[in-house]
Amino acid sequence: MIQLKNICKSYNGKKKIVDDLNLYVNKGEFVVLVGESGCGKTTTMKMINRLIEPTSGQILINGKDIKSINKNSLRKNIGFVIQNIGLFPHYTIEKNIATVLNLCKVNPKTIKSKVKNLMNIIELPYDVYAKRYPRELSGGQQQRIGVARALANEPDIILMDEPFSALDPITREQLQDELLRLQDELSKTIIFVTHDIDEAIKLGDKIAVMCDGKIVQYDTPEEILKNPKNEFVENFVGKDRLWKTPDMLRAQDIMNKEVVKVHANRSVAQAIEIMKKNDTDVLAVINKKDNNEKLLGIVGSNRFYGINDHSIKMKDIMKKNIIKIPFDMPLTDVLNIRQDNKLKYSPVIDVHDNLLGIISNTSILNVLSQIVPESEEY
Repeated sequence: MIQLKNICKSYNGKKKIVDDLNLYVNKGEFVVLVGESGCGKTTTMKMINRLIEPTSGQILINGKDIKSINKNSLRKNIGFVIQNIGLFPHYTIEKNIATVLNLCKVNPKTIKSKVKNLMNIIELPYDVYAKRYPRELSGGQQQRIGVARALANEPDIILMDEPFSALDPITREQLQDELLRLQDELSKTIIFVTHDIDEAIKLGDKIAVMCDGKIVQYDTPEEILKNPKNEFVENFVGKDRLWKTPDMLRAQDIMNKEVVKVHANRSVAQAIEIMKKNDTDVLAVINKKDNNEKLLGIVGSNRFYGINDHSIKMKDIMKKNIIKIPFDMPLTDVLNIRQDNKLKYSPVIDVHDNLLGIISNTSILNVLSQIVPESEEY
């Protein structure tokens, strides 16, 4: 959808504001550019609609070099929302939203219909707000109008430059939620600039962490939280950030990957020896075929009590009605399931029902102990 290839931007041949930057954004993705002031994130975004021209490199939209597209035509098809909103104070709300539509000489009846629909989408009813002026609206309401104006010409791409940073925390959070709701409904390709890592984590499908004109790490919020690429990213995100956002943890992050397995046809005597050798009190009963390990059941040491015939097979005594945990299930859901069903062991599986690991109270504590911030000494 959007591709930046070896993009550089410098002024008067001096220090590069953007330095050999590469970025690929898929259609319908919400990508957040985040970093400290002066890192080049806003410059990068503005080069996408040619408000700033790159010194070198190439920017493609749907495979087409944007230099071959007339600037006005390009911008009419890219929505743009900025921090100061930029509403025309002498225009009514209706006229502000219709700005691009009027420039494109859209039929007046169509314009009115589109404006009504957009005002309903942003939950500012047409009959109440259309004839008002920006000064009559709160900052949050004005920013909603800015978003509606950006959507008016039904662009595939929307650029947003710190649109909520000047708002109070409560209004900001409300508009973040509203933007996520709109994205779920409209599936636009969004490039969003912010210096706030909390905002980036909440909004982005992917986050590009920038420093000195370069993208240091480009990945999902979960991956950046769990596996920061270097010390800069770790410090920028915050070393205890994952603990503050436990919903980012998934089953695969808290499972014990070193599962001791046993074949379904192994005997009790053999299973006891395997347990002793591996210092464990639980075995995953599997059926191995073509390098795949299908989980059949679980055998805990308690299931051996009262069994005198040690030739009995695992398939005959294993617990079959087990609750399998998908590898991508959030930690909070895992904990709820384990508590509601009083589970001691929770096998984790992939999409093909192959065993990946096992969750126990010990494995959960081991992970949480690594991410809980150290207590301060007083």
